[in-house]
Parts: sequence; C-alpha cells; structure tokens
Amino acid sequence: MKPFYLNINETMQIMVIPDADAHMDGHPVLTYSYTLYEANPVRHNASSINSDRLLAPDKRKHPNYLGTIFFDLPGKSFTYISDGMNELSADQVQEIIDKISHYRHNPQLWRL
Repeated sequence: MKPFYLNINETMQIMVIPDADAHMDGHPVLTYSYTLYEANPVRHNASSINSDRLLAPDKRKHPNYLGTIFFDLPGKSFTYISDGMNELSADQVQEIIDKISHYRHNPQLWRL
C-alpha cells in the first residue's frame, strides 16, 4: 500500500494509495480501488506516510481527502466516490483514471 503520486492540471499533485498490496508467487496483484488525497510536497515525505491511517474509515475527515476511484471493469467502467469535504471535477477524475491505467499497464513503474 505504498502511495504513488500523479500530477494533474499541471498544477495539482495527487497522492494515490492502492487499497490493497498483495503478492502472489512474487508477482504483485493489482488492486481495483485507489484512495486519493491532494498531496502537499512540502509536508509529505513518502517514507513517513502512514497508509493504513489514510485508508481508515475516518479518512473522510482528512482535509486533503478527495475520494476513491474504483476500477469496476478496468478499461471500461469506473466509479468515483467523493464522500469527503473535497470533490474532483469530471475532467480531473478522467485524467487520474488515465494515469492510473497507464501505471497499471506498465509493471516497470511499480515499486516492489
């Protein structure tokens, strides 16, 4: 459950946390849901992020929480749930889906 970072709108950095991190026979198993936070590069250090805390039920109260994207049928059907204080636009969600899909299709980008 290591976070990775995406830039959208050329000005906004998003911290993406896969909701699962499982490995079978040494190969990663892709998750189907990703929790999103607006990243603050000055305050966030990837090694100090407590992913478990950011995936807890009270994540909705976090001021940088942006919601969760579910890959219902990867490449075909996606769901974005904005159940916190902040919401992404449809264009921002599409850009994030495109970038996560690129990440999913390129295993050399995965940090094992």
